[in-house]
Amino acid sequence: MSDQTSRRIVIVGGGPAGVFAALEARRTDPAAEITLLTDEACEPYEKPPLSKAVLTGKAHPQDRLIAGQGGTAAHGIVLERQACATAIDRAARQVVTASGQRYFYDALVLATGSLVRELPQFPVGMAYVHYLRTEADARALKSSLQPDKHLVLVGGGLIGLEVAASARSLGVKTTVLEVQKRILARVCDEKTAAYIADAHCAHGVDIHTGIAIEHVAPTANGVDIATKEGRKLSADIVVVGCGVRPNFDLAAKSGLAVNDGIEVDEDCRTSDPNIFAAGDAVRFPAPHAPVRLENWRHAQDHGMIAGRNAAGASDTYRVLPSFWSEQYDLYIQGVGWPSSQPGTHIHRQANSAGPLVFEVSKNILVSATGINRQRDIAVARRLIERQIPVDWAALADPNRPLAEMLKATA
Repeated sequence: MSDQTSRRIVIVGGGPAGVFAALEARRTDPAAEITLLTDEACEPYEKPPLSKAVLTGKAHPQDRLIAGQGGTAAHGIVLERQACATAIDRAARQVVTASGQRYFYDALVLATGSLVRELPQFPVGMAYVHYLRTEADARALKSSLQPDKHLVLVGGGLIGLEVAASARSLGVKTTVLEVQKRILARVCDEKTAAYIADAHCAHGVDIHTGIAIEHVAPTANGVDIATKEGRKLSADIVVVGCGVRPNFDLAAKSGLAVNDGIEVDEDCRTSDPNIFAAGDAVRFPAPHAPVRLENWRHAQDHGMIAGRNAAGASDTYRVLPSFWSEQYDLYIQGVGWPSSQPGTHIHRQANSAGPLVFEVSKNILVSATGINRQRDIAVARRLIERQIPVDWAALADPNRPLAEMLKATA
Protein backbone atom coordinates (compact mmCIF):
# COMPACT_ATOMS: atom_id res chain seq x y z
CA MET A 1 0.00 0.00 0.00
CA SER A 2 1.15 3.57 -0.62
CA ASP A 3 2.33 5.99 2.07
CA GLN A 4 -0.98 7.84 2.20
CA THR A 5 -3.33 7.21 5.10
CA SER A 6 -6.25 5.67 3.19
CA ARG A 7 -6.03 2.59 1.01
CA ARG A 8 -7.04 3.40 -2.58
CA ILE A 9 -9.15 0.68 -4.17
CA VAL A 10 -10.26 0.97 -7.79
CA ILE A 11 -12.86 -1.40 -9.25
CA VAL A 12 -13.46 -1.74 -12.98
CA GLY A 13 -16.96 -2.91 -13.83
CA GLY A 14 -20.47 -1.89 -12.79
CA GLY A 15 -22.08 -5.33 -12.71
CA PRO A 16 -22.80 -7.44 -9.61
CA ALA A 17 -19.16 -8.58 -9.22
CA GLY A 18 -17.90 -5.00 -9.27
CA VAL A 19 -20.58 -3.52 -7.03
CA PHE A 20 -20.38 -6.28 -4.43
CA ALA A 21 -16.59 -6.00 -4.49
CA ALA A 22 -16.99 -2.31 -3.66
CA LEU A 23 -19.54 -2.96 -0.90
CA GLU A 24 -17.41 -5.64 0.75
CA ALA A 25 -14.27 -3.54 0.44
CA ARG A 26 -16.11 -0.76 2.26
CA ARG A 27 -17.18 -3.14 5.07
CA THR A 28 -13.67 -4.54 5.36
CA ASP A 29 -11.86 -1.19 5.34
CA PRO A 30 -14.21 1.68 6.33
CA ALA A 31 -11.43 4.22 5.74
CA ALA A 32 -10.59 3.13 2.18
CA GLU A 33 -11.03 5.40 -0.82
CA ILE A 34 -13.12 3.27 -3.18
CA THR A 35 -13.75 4.21 -6.80
CA LEU A 36 -16.00 2.20 -9.12
CA LEU A 37 -15.63 2.68 -12.89
CA THR A 38 -18.63 1.77 -15.07
CA ASP A 39 -19.05 2.01 -18.84
CA GLU A 40 -22.72 2.89 -18.50
CA ALA A 41 -24.24 6.30 -17.83
CA CYS A 42 -26.39 5.19 -14.89
CA GLU A 43 -26.17 3.78 -11.39
CA PRO A 44 -25.44 0.01 -11.53
CA TYR A 45 -28.68 -1.98 -11.69
CA GLU A 46 -29.68 -5.62 -11.51
CA LYS A 47 -29.68 -7.27 -14.93
CA PRO A 48 -31.79 -10.43 -14.42
CA PRO A 49 -35.05 -8.41 -14.68
CA LEU A 50 -34.05 -7.10 -18.12
CA SER A 51 -35.35 -10.23 -19.86
CA LYS A 52 -38.42 -10.45 -17.67
CA ALA A 53 -40.09 -7.66 -15.66
CA VAL A 54 -38.38 -4.83 -17.57
CA LEU A 55 -39.57 -6.15 -20.94
CA THR A 56 -43.13 -6.57 -19.70
CA GLY A 57 -43.20 -3.11 -18.13
CA LYS A 58 -43.57 -4.37 -14.57
CA ALA A 59 -40.25 -2.90 -13.42
CA HIS A 60 -37.60 -0.39 -14.41
CA PRO A 61 -33.82 -0.83 -14.03
CA GLN A 62 -33.61 2.16 -11.68
CA ASP A 63 -36.03 0.36 -9.34
CA ARG A 64 -33.48 -2.43 -8.76
CA LEU A 65 -30.15 -0.85 -7.91
CA ILE A 66 -27.46 -3.39 -6.99
CA ALA A 67 -26.23 -1.28 -4.09
CA GLY A 68 -29.76 -0.75 -2.78
CA GLN A 69 -31.65 2.45 -2.08
CA GLY A 70 -29.36 5.44 -2.43
CA GLY A 71 -27.00 3.53 -4.73
CA THR A 72 -23.24 3.35 -4.36
CA ALA A 73 -22.99 6.88 -2.93
CA ALA A 74 -24.89 5.75 0.16
CA HIS A 75 -21.92 3.49 0.93
CA GLY A 76 -19.26 6.12 0.40
CA ILE A 77 -18.25 4.71 -2.99
CA VAL A 78 -17.25 7.12 -5.75
CA LEU A 79 -19.03 6.10 -8.96
CA GLU A 80 -17.41 7.23 -12.21
CA ARG A 81 -19.93 6.83 -15.04
CA GLN A 82 -19.10 6.36 -18.72
CA ALA A 83 -15.56 5.63 -17.60
CA CYS A 84 -14.25 2.99 -20.01
CA ALA A 85 -10.96 1.57 -18.74
CA THR A 86 -8.56 1.12 -21.67
CA ALA A 87 -5.22 0.40 -19.99
CA ILE A 88 -3.55 -0.50 -16.72
CA ASP A 89 -0.13 0.97 -15.91
CA ARG A 90 0.92 -1.73 -13.47
CA ALA A 91 4.27 -0.13 -12.63
CA ALA A 92 2.62 3.16 -11.64
CA ARG A 93 -0.53 1.41 -10.31
CA GLN A 94 -2.87 3.47 -12.45
CA VAL A 95 -5.99 2.67 -14.46
CA VAL A 96 -6.34 4.77 -17.61
CA THR A 97 -9.75 5.51 -19.18
CA ALA A 98 -10.70 6.40 -22.75
CA SER A 99 -10.92 10.06 -21.74
CA GLY A 100 -7.32 10.00 -20.50
CA GLN A 101 -8.25 10.12 -16.82
CA ARG A 102 -5.89 8.20 -14.53
CA TYR A 103 -6.96 6.52 -11.29
CA PHE A 104 -4.28 5.53 -8.80
CA TYR A 105 -4.76 2.32 -6.83
CA ASP A 106 -3.20 0.36 -4.04
CA ALA A 107 -5.44 -2.56 -4.97
CA LEU A 108 -7.36 -3.04 -8.20
CA VAL A 109 -10.36 -5.30 -8.85
CA LEU A 110 -11.23 -6.26 -12.42
CA ALA A 111 -14.91 -7.15 -12.79
CA THR A 112 -15.18 -6.60 -16.52
CA GLY A 113 -17.91 -9.19 -17.00
CA SER A 114 -18.88 -10.57 -20.38
CA LEU A 115 -19.93 -9.44 -23.83
CA VAL A 116 -22.70 -10.85 -26.01
CA ARG A 117 -21.61 -13.51 -28.42
CA GLU A 118 -22.29 -11.95 -31.80
CA LEU A 119 -23.46 -14.07 -34.73
CA PRO A 120 -21.99 -13.04 -38.11
CA GLN A 121 -25.42 -13.38 -39.77
CA PHE A 122 -26.87 -10.91 -37.26
CA PRO A 123 -24.23 -8.22 -36.65
CA VAL A 124 -24.75 -5.82 -33.77
CA GLY A 125 -26.50 -2.74 -35.12
CA MET A 126 -28.41 -4.58 -37.86
CA ALA A 127 -31.94 -3.21 -38.26
CA TYR A 128 -34.64 -5.15 -36.38
CA VAL A 129 -31.99 -7.28 -34.62
CA HIS A 130 -31.50 -7.08 -30.84
CA TYR A 131 -28.94 -8.33 -28.36
CA LEU A 132 -29.90 -8.05 -24.69
CA ARG A 133 -27.19 -7.03 -22.25
CA THR A 134 -27.93 -3.52 -20.93
CA GLU A 135 -30.91 -1.42 -19.89
CA ALA A 136 -30.58 0.48 -23.19
CA ASP A 137 -30.88 -2.86 -25.03
CA ALA A 138 -33.97 -3.73 -22.98
CA ARG A 139 -35.60 -0.36 -23.66
CA ALA A 140 -35.03 -0.72 -27.41
CA LEU A 141 -36.43 -4.26 -27.45
CA LYS A 142 -39.41 -3.38 -25.24
CA SER A 143 -40.54 -0.68 -27.66
CA SER A 144 -40.62 -3.28 -30.47
CA LEU A 145 -42.62 -5.96 -28.68
CA GLN A 146 -46.09 -5.32 -30.07
CA PRO A 147 -48.90 -7.93 -30.35
CA ASP A 148 -48.99 -7.68 -34.16
CA LYS A 149 -45.29 -8.54 -34.49
CA HIS A 150 -43.45 -11.84 -35.02
CA LEU A 151 -40.41 -12.34 -32.81
CA VAL A 152 -37.76 -14.90 -33.74
CA LEU A 153 -35.33 -15.86 -30.98
CA VAL A 154 -32.03 -17.34 -32.09
CA GLY A 155 -30.90 -19.50 -29.17
CA GLY A 156 -32.79 -21.73 -26.75
CA GLY A 157 -30.83 -21.01 -23.58
CA LEU A 158 -32.09 -19.36 -20.41
CA ILE A 159 -32.00 -15.77 -21.68
CA GLY A 160 -33.68 -16.64 -24.96
CA LEU A 161 -36.45 -18.56 -23.22
CA GLU A 162 -36.97 -15.80 -20.64
CA VAL A 163 -37.44 -13.32 -23.48
CA ALA A 164 -39.82 -15.78 -25.17
CA ALA A 165 -41.94 -16.01 -22.02
CA SER A 166 -42.02 -12.22 -21.67
CA ALA A 167 -42.96 -11.76 -25.32
CA ARG A 168 -45.81 -14.26 -25.11
CA SER A 169 -47.18 -12.50 -22.02
CA LEU A 170 -47.43 -9.42 -24.24
CA GLY A 171 -49.21 -11.35 -26.98
CA VAL A 172 -46.26 -11.38 -29.40
CA LYS A 173 -46.04 -14.29 -31.84
CA THR A 174 -42.81 -16.06 -30.85
CA THR A 175 -40.54 -18.60 -32.53
CA VAL A 176 -37.37 -20.11 -31.04
CA LEU A 177 -34.57 -21.49 -33.21
CA GLU A 178 -31.99 -23.66 -31.42
CA VAL A 179 -28.98 -25.25 -33.13
CA GLN A 180 -28.71 -28.07 -30.56
CA LYS A 181 -31.04 -31.07 -30.62
CA ARG A 182 -32.90 -29.69 -27.59
CA ILE A 183 -33.23 -26.48 -25.63
CA LEU A 184 -31.13 -25.84 -22.50
CA ALA A 185 -28.50 -28.38 -23.47
CA ARG A 186 -25.89 -26.70 -21.23
CA VAL A 187 -28.27 -26.11 -18.33
CA CYS A 188 -30.23 -29.21 -17.36
CA ASP A 189 -31.05 -32.82 -18.20
CA GLU A 190 -33.23 -33.85 -21.13
CA LYS A 191 -36.41 -34.52 -19.10
CA THR A 192 -36.32 -31.16 -17.35
CA ALA A 193 -35.71 -29.43 -20.67
CA ALA A 194 -38.68 -31.25 -22.18
CA TYR A 195 -40.90 -30.11 -19.29
CA ILE A 196 -39.86 -26.49 -19.93
CA ALA A 197 -40.33 -26.88 -23.68
CA ASP A 198 -43.86 -28.22 -23.12
CA ALA A 199 -44.66 -25.16 -20.99
CA HIS A 200 -43.51 -22.85 -23.77
CA CYS A 201 -45.50 -24.75 -26.37
CA ALA A 202 -48.58 -24.54 -24.15
CA HIS A 203 -48.14 -20.76 -24.14
CA GLY A 204 -47.94 -20.66 -27.93
CA VAL A 205 -44.17 -20.57 -28.51
CA ASP A 206 -43.05 -22.38 -31.66
CA ILE A 207 -39.75 -24.16 -30.87
CA HIS A 208 -37.50 -25.63 -33.56
CA THR A 209 -34.37 -27.54 -32.51
CA GLY A 210 -31.46 -28.86 -34.54
CA ILE A 211 -31.73 -25.76 -36.70
CA ALA A 212 -28.86 -24.18 -38.65
CA ILE A 213 -29.38 -20.77 -40.22
CA GLU A 214 -28.25 -20.65 -43.85
CA HIS A 215 -29.30 -17.24 -45.10
CA VAL A 216 -30.47 -13.93 -43.63
CA ALA A 217 -31.90 -11.08 -45.69
CA PRO A 218 -32.99 -7.69 -44.35
CA THR A 219 -36.38 -6.47 -45.56
CA ALA A 220 -38.17 -3.14 -45.38
CA ASN A 221 -39.93 -4.18 -42.16
CA GLY A 222 -37.86 -6.97 -40.67
CA VAL A 223 -35.64 -9.93 -41.50
CA ASP A 224 -36.18 -13.02 -43.65
CA ILE A 225 -34.48 -16.16 -42.35
CA ALA A 226 -33.84 -19.39 -44.24
CA THR A 227 -32.51 -22.50 -42.50
CA LYS A 228 -30.48 -25.38 -43.93
CA GLU A 229 -33.44 -27.61 -43.16
CA GLY A 230 -35.59 -25.67 -45.62
CA ARG A 231 -37.61 -23.53 -43.20
CA LYS A 232 -38.33 -19.93 -44.15
CA LEU A 233 -39.40 -17.35 -41.59
CA SER A 234 -40.23 -13.68 -41.81
CA ALA A 235 -39.41 -11.91 -38.56
CA ASP A 236 -40.44 -8.43 -37.51
CA ILE A 237 -38.00 -8.68 -34.59
CA VAL A 238 -34.96 -10.90 -34.04
CA VAL A 239 -33.35 -11.43 -30.65
CA VAL A 240 -30.01 -13.24 -30.59
CA GLY A 241 -29.35 -15.10 -27.36
CA CYS A 242 -26.38 -17.35 -28.10
CA GLY A 243 -24.42 -16.86 -24.93
CA VAL A 244 -21.62 -14.53 -23.95
CA ARG A 245 -17.85 -14.35 -24.09
CA PRO A 246 -15.57 -13.23 -21.27
CA ASN A 247 -14.40 -9.63 -21.46
CA PHE A 248 -10.74 -10.01 -20.53
CA ASP A 249 -9.11 -7.78 -23.17
CA LEU A 250 -8.03 -5.18 -20.60
CA ALA A 251 -6.32 -7.84 -18.49
CA ALA A 252 -4.61 -9.40 -21.49
CA LYS A 253 -3.31 -6.04 -22.74
CA SER A 254 -1.92 -5.42 -19.28
CA GLY A 255 0.13 -8.61 -19.31
CA LEU A 256 -1.94 -10.53 -16.75
CA ALA A 257 -2.25 -14.30 -17.13
CA VAL A 258 -5.35 -15.18 -19.16
CA ASN A 259 -6.79 -18.39 -20.56
CA ASP A 260 -10.32 -17.92 -21.89
CA GLY A 261 -10.68 -15.65 -18.88
CA ILE A 262 -8.54 -13.87 -16.32
CA GLU A 263 -6.70 -16.49 -14.28
CA VAL A 264 -7.00 -16.11 -10.50
CA ASP A 265 -6.27 -18.19 -7.42
CA GLU A 266 -8.72 -19.11 -4.66
CA ASP A 267 -8.29 -15.62 -3.19
CA CYS A 268 -9.32 -13.96 -6.50
CA ARG A 269 -5.75 -12.72 -6.96
CA THR A 270 -4.38 -12.48 -10.50
CA SER A 271 -0.77 -12.98 -11.59
CA ASP A 272 -0.18 -9.43 -10.26
CA PRO A 273 -0.45 -9.48 -6.43
CA ASN A 274 -2.02 -6.01 -6.42
CA ILE A 275 -4.78 -6.92 -8.86
CA PHE A 276 -7.82 -9.07 -8.12
CA ALA A 277 -10.57 -10.20 -10.49
CA ALA A 278 -14.05 -11.66 -10.15
CA GLY A 279 -17.18 -12.61 -12.08
CA ASP A 280 -17.93 -13.72 -15.64
CA ALA A 281 -14.51 -12.74 -17.01
CA VAL A 282 -12.58 -14.92 -14.58
CA ARG A 283 -11.30 -18.50 -14.62
CA PHE A 284 -10.90 -19.75 -11.06
CA PRO A 285 -10.03 -23.02 -9.25
CA ALA A 286 -12.97 -25.44 -8.97
CA PRO A 287 -13.32 -29.05 -7.73
CA HIS A 288 -12.67 -30.67 -11.12
CA ALA A 289 -10.62 -28.06 -12.99
CA PRO A 290 -10.40 -24.29 -13.40
CA VAL A 291 -13.69 -22.94 -14.77
CA ARG A 292 -15.64 -19.82 -15.62
CA LEU A 293 -19.20 -19.32 -14.43
CA GLU A 294 -21.71 -16.95 -15.96
CA ASN A 295 -24.50 -16.27 -13.51
CA TRP A 296 -25.63 -13.60 -11.09
CA ARG A 297 -25.08 -15.53 -7.86
CA HIS A 298 -21.50 -16.41 -8.75
CA ALA A 299 -20.69 -12.84 -9.78
CA GLN A 300 -22.06 -11.53 -6.48
CA ASP A 301 -20.26 -14.06 -4.27
CA HIS A 302 -17.01 -13.93 -6.21
CA GLY A 303 -17.02 -10.14 -6.17
CA MET A 304 -17.48 -10.12 -2.40
CA ILE A 305 -14.34 -12.21 -1.89
CA ALA A 306 -12.33 -10.07 -4.31
CA GLY A 307 -13.47 -6.89 -2.57
CA ARG A 308 -12.60 -8.14 0.90
CA ASN A 309 -9.16 -9.27 -0.17
CA ALA A 310 -8.47 -6.04 -2.04
CA ALA A 311 -9.19 -4.32 1.28
CA GLY A 312 -6.70 -6.47 3.18
CA ALA A 313 -8.52 -9.70 4.04
CA SER A 314 -7.39 -13.18 3.01
CA ASP A 315 -10.60 -15.07 2.27
CA THR A 316 -10.95 -17.96 -0.18
CA TYR A 317 -13.76 -18.53 -2.65
CA ARG A 318 -15.50 -21.82 -1.90
CA VAL A 319 -19.14 -21.04 -2.68
CA LEU A 320 -21.36 -23.74 -4.18
CA PRO A 321 -22.60 -22.44 -7.55
CA SER A 322 -26.30 -22.01 -8.27
CA PHE A 323 -28.59 -20.39 -10.81
CA TRP A 324 -32.24 -19.53 -11.26
CA SER A 325 -34.57 -18.53 -14.09
CA GLU A 326 -38.19 -17.40 -14.18
CA GLN A 327 -40.39 -18.34 -17.14
CA TYR A 328 -44.19 -18.01 -16.86
CA ASP A 329 -45.04 -19.64 -13.51
CA LEU A 330 -41.87 -21.77 -13.60
CA TYR A 331 -39.12 -21.01 -11.10
CA ILE A 332 -36.15 -23.01 -12.38
CA GLN A 333 -33.20 -23.60 -10.05
CA GLY A 334 -29.95 -25.49 -10.11
CA VAL A 335 -27.26 -26.00 -7.49
CA GLY A 336 -23.94 -27.84 -7.30
CA TRP A 337 -21.00 -28.91 -9.44
CA PRO A 338 -22.07 -31.42 -12.10
CA SER A 339 -19.71 -34.38 -12.10
CA SER A 340 -16.70 -34.26 -14.44
CA GLN A 341 -17.60 -37.85 -15.35
CA PRO A 342 -21.15 -38.93 -16.26
CA GLY A 343 -22.95 -39.44 -12.96
CA THR A 344 -26.25 -41.08 -12.10
CA HIS A 345 -29.35 -38.94 -12.55
CA ILE A 346 -32.23 -39.71 -10.21
CA HIS A 347 -35.64 -38.26 -11.03
CA ARG A 348 -37.88 -37.73 -8.04
CA GLN A 349 -41.34 -38.98 -8.89
CA ALA A 350 -43.72 -36.22 -9.90
CA ASN A 351 -46.14 -34.59 -7.51
CA SER A 352 -48.12 -31.36 -7.75
CA ALA A 353 -44.90 -29.37 -8.17
CA GLY A 354 -42.49 -29.55 -11.07
CA PRO A 355 -39.67 -32.03 -11.74
CA LEU A 356 -36.73 -32.51 -9.41
CA VAL A 357 -33.53 -34.19 -10.61
CA PHE A 358 -30.47 -35.21 -8.60
CA GLU A 359 -27.02 -36.13 -9.86
CA VAL A 360 -25.20 -38.60 -7.63
CA SER A 361 -21.55 -39.62 -7.80
CA LYS A 362 -20.24 -42.36 -5.49
CA ASN A 363 -23.37 -42.02 -3.30
CA ILE A 364 -22.73 -38.30 -2.80
CA LEU A 365 -25.13 -35.71 -4.17
CA VAL A 366 -23.19 -33.37 -6.48
CA SER A 367 -25.94 -31.33 -8.15
CA ALA A 368 -29.69 -30.85 -8.29
CA THR A 369 -32.13 -29.12 -10.62
CA GLY A 370 -35.77 -28.40 -9.90
CA ILE A 371 -38.79 -26.42 -11.04
CA ASN A 372 -40.93 -24.79 -8.34
CA ARG A 373 -38.97 -26.84 -5.78
CA GLN A 374 -37.39 -24.08 -3.69
CA ARG A 375 -37.50 -25.98 -0.38
CA ASP A 376 -36.12 -29.18 -1.88
CA ILE A 377 -33.31 -27.29 -3.62
CA ALA A 378 -32.43 -25.60 -0.32
CA VAL A 379 -32.12 -29.04 1.33
CA ALA A 380 -30.15 -30.37 -1.64
CA ARG A 381 -27.70 -27.49 -1.21
CA ARG A 382 -27.03 -28.55 2.38
CA LEU A 383 -26.65 -32.20 1.41
CA ILE A 384 -24.06 -31.22 -1.21
CA GLU A 385 -22.20 -28.85 1.09
CA ARG A 386 -22.00 -31.41 3.89
CA GLN A 387 -21.07 -34.30 1.54
CA ILE A 388 -23.71 -36.50 3.17
CA PRO A 389 -24.13 -39.99 1.65
CA VAL A 390 -27.60 -40.25 0.13
CA ASP A 391 -30.16 -43.02 -0.21
CA TRP A 392 -31.08 -43.35 -3.89
CA ALA A 393 -34.54 -44.75 -3.12
CA ALA A 394 -35.25 -41.86 -0.75
CA LEU A 395 -34.19 -39.35 -3.39
CA ALA A 396 -36.65 -40.85 -5.88
CA ASP A 397 -39.60 -41.20 -3.47
CA PRO A 398 -41.73 -38.01 -3.14
CA ASN A 399 -43.14 -39.36 0.13
CA ARG A 400 -39.69 -39.33 1.78
CA PRO A 401 -38.77 -35.78 2.88
CA LEU A 402 -35.25 -34.90 1.82
CA ALA A 403 -34.63 -33.30 5.19
CA GLU A 404 -34.64 -36.79 6.74
CA MET A 405 -31.19 -37.34 5.28
CA LEU A 406 -29.95 -34.20 7.01
CA LYS A 407 -31.39 -35.33 10.36
CA ALA A 408 -29.84 -38.76 10.02
CA THR A 409 -26.36 -37.26 10.31
CA ALA A 410 -27.14 -34.47 12.78
